[in-house]
Amino acid sequence: MLFAFSIAPATTPEPDGSMAHIVAKAVEVVRQSGLPHETTSMFTTVEGEWDEVMPVVKRACEAVAEYSPRVSLVLKADLRPGRTGEITGKVERLDSHIDDGT
Repeated sequence: MLFAFSIAPATTPEPDGSMAHIVAKAVEVVRQSGLPHETTSMFTTVEGEWDEVMPVVKRACEAVAEYSPRVSLVLKADLRPGRTGEITGKVERLDSHIDDGT
């Protein structure tokens, strides 16, 4: 199963509104989890089962909450139990259709 999520503080002390240093704390939690993951400019995607991923998402929210009294979480999931390798497999299948013109 794939879980794509974005966590952000509602407040930041930075005059330019930057929150990268706070979001980095959430991404560190994901990287330390040992689960397959990918971070892009807008979301972090983690692959695993419910019971593996949800505690990671919770800890990532808690890491951001250390810097802001209010935290925003956006979560999207592709629930296909028993499938693995989908974090890259979905993109590979998409690319194959683009490459062969179908």
